[in-house]
Amino acid sequence: MSGAAEPGVKPSDIPCETDAAAVLLGQKCIPRDGKCVASARRFVRDVAADWNACEEAREIAELLTSELVTNALTHGGGGAGAAGGVRVEVGRDGEVMSVTVHDSGVAVPRMRSAGAMETCGRGLSIVETLAYKWGWCVNPHGKAVWFQLLAWPVT
Repeated sequence: MSGAAEPGVKPSDIPCETDAAAVLLGQKCIPRDGKCVASARRFVRDVAADWNACEEAREIAELLTSELVTNALTHGGGGAGAAGGVRVEVGRDGEVMSVTVHDSGVAVPRMRSAGAMETCGRGLSIVETLAYKWGWCVNPHGKAVWFQLLAWPVT
């Protein structure tokens, strides 16, 4: 089962983008600790910089990674040890950079409507607004939530 942010499309109609033919540029596992979100952000930005992604894509990837990792730590299942951690992968398929955040939870990501005074509930709206594409899929180990950005535009 998978999903994407496209109106009128059932989640079962969308293939899991993490199965795409992207070349893996790097991956990092972090423990279920909110202090590690910054480490995941730096990792994605560094990989994007190492592979010469455009500056705008680096900044957006860093922000969206922060949102998805925070969601994974907050809603993505618990447990101690490696099974309870979060894995972040960065890949490339042509002009497109993909970032996938894996966690052990199976709860489907849901967009929320946050009130003006609420301090949370805007993460997926930010992802939907800034990503080229985004979505999720459930797998035998939990779920993966991903986004894609145009990071290597042809000039």
